Amino acid sequence: MIGKRIRHLKRYRDVAKVLARHGFGFFVEEIGLIHMLSLPKRLFTDWEDIDPMSMGERVRQVLEELGPAYIKIGQIASTRADIFPEEIIEELEKLQDNVPPFSFQEVHRIIEEELGSPVEEIFSMFEKTAVAAASIGQVHLAQLRTGEKVAVKVQRPNIKDLIDTDLEILLDLATLAEHRMVRMERLQLRDVVEEFAKSLRNELDYTIEARNAEKIAKQFKDDSNIHIPGIFWDYSTSKVLTMEYVEGLKLNLYDEIDAKGYKRKEIADRLVKALFHQVLIEGFFHGDPHPGNIFILEGGEISFIDFGMVGRLTQEMKNNFASMVIAMMRQNTESMIQAILRIGIVPDDVNLPLLSKDVDDLREKYMDVPMSRISLGKAIGDLLGVAYRHQIRIPADFTLLAKCLLLLEGIVEKLDPQLSIMDMAKPFGVRLLKERYHPKTIAGRVWHNISDFSELLVDLPKQMKVLMRDVLRGRIHLDIGIPELDVFLRRIDRISNQITFSIVLLSFSIVMMGLIIASALGRQPIMLWKMPAIEIGFGAAAMMLIWLFISIFRSGKF
Repeated sequence: MIGKRIRHLKRYRDVAKVLARHGFGFFVEEIGLIHMLSLPKRLFTDWEDIDPMSMGERVRQVLEELGPAYIKIGQIASTRADIFPEEIIEELEKLQDNVPPFSFQEVHRIIEEELGSPVEEIFSMFEKTAVAAASIGQVHLAQLRTGEKVAVKVQRPNIKDLIDTDLEILLDLATLAEHRMVRMERLQLRDVVEEFAKSLRNELDYTIEARNAEKIAKQFKDDSNIHIPGIFWDYSTSKVLTMEYVEGLKLNLYDEIDAKGYKRKEIADRLVKALFHQVLIEGFFHGDPHPGNIFILEGGEISFIDFGMVGRLTQEMKNNFASMVIAMMRQNTESMIQAILRIGIVPDDVNLPLLSKDVDDLREKYMDVPMSRISLGKAIGDLLGVAYRHQIRIPADFTLLAKCLLLLEGIVEKLDPQLSIMDMAKPFGVRLLKERYHPKTIAGRVWHNISDFSELLVDLPKQMKVLMRDVLRGRIHLDIGIPELDVFLRRIDRISNQITFSIVLLSFSIVMMGLIIASALGRQPIMLWKMPAIEIGFGAAAMMLIWLFISIFRSGKF
């Protein structure tokens, strides 16, 4: 990273200065950037004591000031209530990436480079003014030569290089923080940043968004109430995306919805069913269903746009989600804990009694509250809060689902306050449970396990042969570690030395007693080679005893 630090020295300095200006000079100092960049110490003392804003507000301002990459990372982080505290999440959700549009000359140049033809040859009409502009790209309305109205998304010039640079720096800062700060090491900050960086790089490739749109369109091919814009692949690349233009009302224009005669209850019902179908049936869902990304078309159809952020749930994750919802509905603490443990990555030192208490407190919060009045998104968010306190890592797609549910409930509350998301989730959960315990599904799982086991049996002779060859060649060394083995051996040594001491002392006593008795009976000293045996034996035994004492006490194991 030293070469990268030198190459991006100015950007490193900018990041350090912005952090210091908003009260995070301690962080820059702890990870060593002050010394590496030779930054003046005054930068890190002038602002920290006078900034009146909360931690979350200062984090948000840092990200907004540092630009597109950091804003996008912040928006992705806003879905991770299992990693960041609530006060940070609330501010990250406010991040805005609205920026001035770039020039039409640049739009013209990028389209020509990407599609191989000038704008005029591809489109019969192309509006020079962007209808929407964000940090990564902007959207223009146009019409193809074949007559279709389209929305053309064009990526900002050089934005990929700028974001790649910032991501390199961010990963370096995360690595430094892990090495120097205990809290960041436990958080596995570098893994978190790499996960966020992967999501951001996916958003930079418009072909991924196009494939996401087509995949969701297939989910609703037989549902006339849901519309997904079509993709024009001949005019789409990683930097230019051309899709069907959708004309309709945004979902938050409630007065206009009423004026058009649309029934809010029907719209809310269709919207909720569409999301649960994506989540619990298909396992692939729109990751950012805010009102600006949902339109009501003529006839009351609902149309989704912007598929840059999506979530994926495996069959196991869907089952775990259904189990968690059922546990919440039954207000069963033990089942809720088991659901959290199955869903998340649990640290080895998790305090299960304390976790049980926190979940039980959460259960009491919702006790005796009618299911129709419980916010599913909020309840899951509360569970994620428990996971955060116990450092249980939850899969990113699951936390994204929690955020989607909150967005959905906010929309539905305005459309139809009487509609309960929890009640509408029931039939999908029941269907999922029926599928899980259907004989065909069980047979499939059994067959899968049998197939895995049979493959293991087939490979076993070969693996055993390889293992025996490695053993014979001395390539395998077995190290066995037993906790507290050293303490155990010390105790054995101490006991054995005490037994030895006792035996020697007893033997010495018996010999001396025999000699003394023999001497008394013979009424004369016992002589050994004309020398007194009792005196010699006593002296020898005494010397041995002294030597034994010294050896045992020196070992410290008496």
